This record gives sequence, structure tokens and C-alpha cells, in this order.
Amino acid sequence: MSNSQVKIVEVGPRDGLQNEQSVPLKAKVQLVNALAAAGVTYIETGSFVSPKWVPQMADSAEVFAAIERNAGVTYAALTPNLKGFEAAMAATADEVAIFGSASEGFSQKNINCSIAESLARFEPVIEAARKANIKVRGYVSCVLGCPYDGEIAPEQVAWVAEKLYTMGCYEISLGDTIGVGTPLKAQQMLAAVAEKVPMEQLALHFHNTYGQALANIASCLPLGVRTIDTAVAGLGGCPYAKGASGNIATEDVVYMLHGMGYDTGIDLTRLISAGQTICQDLGQQPRSNVAQAEIAKHATD
Repeated sequence: MSNSQVKIVEVGPRDGLQNEQSVPLKAKVQLVNALAAAGVTYIETGSFVSPKWVPQMADSAEVFAAIERNAGVTYAALTPNLKGFEAAMAATADEVAIFGSASEGFSQKNINCSIAESLARFEPVIEAARKANIKVRGYVSCVLGCPYDGEIAPEQVAWVAEKLYTMGCYEISLGDTIGVGTPLKAQQMLAAVAEKVPMEQLALHFHNTYGQALANIASCLPLGVRTIDTAVAGLGGCPYAKGASGNIATEDVVYMLHGMGYDTGIDLTRLISAGQTICQDLGQQPRSNVAQAEIAKHATD
């Protein structure tokens, strides 16, 4: 990947839709297909977690079965345990992701165990993935703050990220789950993690709760990070973090990156259309400023 290229990891169909009520299967499939048609090359397509905890993702196997697979597109799934990994393999997911937390409080509230216990739980998943020659991505949540523990030390984030990396995750996504980070803190956190994990194996996953996500991403790009997680139309939030609004909108990030001279390979017009369609299915407006501006502009043409 050249220095001017940025990889967008689209998490809308999973991280976005898991917080929306009853999304029809057809709408999910249409969204994944539309994102691939817009030039998105990595789509988190579903999640194989207990339907008791995340009922919105109960039909992930059906989504994987119904989508049109584009060559050159990675269709990934979130798999918190071996049972989830096996279900993802049965659904022929291309890649899987596991998730840990940089905060003890969040780990306990979210997955009912300590950080160390959560990492131990992932070992069988990583071992099974290795045998199946499947790549594993690791998420670290609460990297810039926690609803229970407050501020999180960059060294703590680096420790968890390094553990996931040495366990076998090829990429570590750093998540500002509650969106409280600001640019300087984002830079300090990323710099601390990059001392333990190579920068080219790191990704940013910033929520926009306080309107800081674009500024945080822009401040981190000069450090060398080139993978950004986003959700089309700004879908989703965090069910375990009160008041946490959605991920940063893919449209807003792509618009900013293109304006800064970076290449994403994504067609912004088609991306906006994909976001607009899923929002119509959900009966809401896109939470992307770029999408709103473009839709309004064309409405008056």
C-alpha cells in the first residue's frame, strides 16, 4: 500500500446495524452489495455472537449466504469465541475479528471477565484460525476513555494491543468506543501503541460522540497510520456505553481523505447512495454531514 493510500474498513453492516432495531435481511444484503459496488474492499459483514446478547446479528449466516461475493473484497465477521468462529467458517467468512478492552471496568461490564481472562478466551479462536489459514483482526475498545474507569493510560492500551499482536492478530484496531478522545490524546495513544506494534499493523476506530473523530483521524495520519474503520451513514453506537453515538461516517472520512490527497479507491457518490438506502430502510436520516449536504444539493438541482 502506498503512503497516499488509506484502507477503509467498513463496519456499518456489523458495528452499525447491531445497534439498530430489526433490520430486514434483504436490507442488510443490499447494503453489503452496495458498499462493495462503491469500491469498499473490506466489509465487516456480520457477527457470530450469542443472539441472546445481540439479537440484531442472529441472521448473519443468512447475510453471508445471500450476498454477491466480489473478488478483491474481504467479507469479515466478528467472532468472540470458538463457537462463533466455527459458525463464521460455516458461513465462509474471509476473515474474523476478536475484541478486547483496554479498560478493566468495560471488560467486566461488556463480556463479564477481566482483560487477562478475555485474552485467554481468544487463544482457541486464534489457534483454530491458524489451522484454517484464516486471518484474525483484533479490536481494543476504550482506548481513549471508559464510561466506568474514566481516562485510560496510553501504556495500558499498548499493553493490550501488544498482547493481541503477539497472540497472532495481524492488525489491531484501536477503538475510541465512547468518542471522548481529542487530537493530542489520540496522537499520544497511537504513538505509545506504535512502540509495541508496527504502525502498518494498526487501525483507528473512532466514534464521533463528541464530534472529534475527524479531527482525531487527521491528527494521527502524519504518524503513519493508514487503516481507518468507519460506518456508512454514521450508523451504530455502543449498547454498553450510555449516550455513545455512532461510528464516524464513512462518507465524511472519505471526503476528508480525498481532500487531503489520499486515495481510498471508493466512489463517494455511490457510497452516499448506499448510506441513503439503508437509512430509508431504517426510517432515519444519514448521520453523515457530507451525505446530508450532497443529498440536499441534489434535491434542489
